[in-house]
Amino acid sequence: MRILTIVVLGLLTAACGFHLRGQATLPFETLYVAIPDISPMGIELKRNIIAGTRTRLVNDPALAQAILSVSAEDRGKTILSFDTSGRVREFQLRYRLSFRVSDARGRDYLPQNEIRLTRDISFNDSQVLAKESEEALLYRDMQSDMVQQILRRLSAAPAVPIALQAEPKDAAAR
Repeated sequence: MRILTIVVLGLLTAACGFHLRGQATLPFETLYVAIPDISPMGIELKRNIIAGTRTRLVNDPALAQAILSVSAEDRGKTILSFDTSGRVREFQLRYRLSFRVSDARGRDYLPQNEIRLTRDISFNDSQVLAKESEEALLYRDMQSDMVQQILRRLSAAPAVPIALQAEPKDAAAR
């Protein structure tokens, strides 16, 4: 009976299209990530590139086929709602990152991109420490989501800088 259950669950999982994420395929052989080594997002991004792709990270931008540079990284918190006595009931956490991917000559693989993430969090005056921990966990979750979105955009980047891509035949005929 137990084996039958395992087989049925395996077949159901296979039938729904579920599969492990596996390795991402980036169009670059070497990549320089211009993010400070102390940045938690930079550390997680580099770790994911090393573990989940065939792309090799280099420490010198002159040796890299592509350079990922971050122009802005911003975290913020705004009030969403108040209760009847004027105390805060909900916050919205925001995380924004702007980046571009170029070659050593400044030609873009991916022009300036911006990713914006938000999460709503309830607030209770009697649970301040718990809510601070929840906020930190939500920011970590947003950071992981940000890294995965960057990797997806990197994997969708063209293998040749945009400026070097051939014009379509229709445009050349005009």
